Amino acid sequence: MAKAVGEFKGGKVEFRTDRYGNVHLPIGKASFEASALVANLSAAIEELERLKPSSAKGRYLKKVSISSTMGPGIRIDPQRVSE
Repeated sequence: MAKAVGEFKGGKVEFRTDRYGNVHLPIGKASFEASALVANLSAAIEELERLKPSSAKGRYLKKVSISSTMGPGIRIDPQRVSE
């Protein structure tokens, strides 16, 4: 239990995928500063690109949407996140 708490405090984030190939992961809370959310989104996209299987060809991330838990999704171009 102490190990799990330490990993969570250290910034470990778990993500899941659904049967349609969508990735679901939290990047922060609505109370976070915009700069922190952008940094977290950028780090998440970099990690997903790093985990890309070698057999996957072409563009790996085609669409990115962010939303609050019950809010509408906002489309984001994954190529422009680091700007």
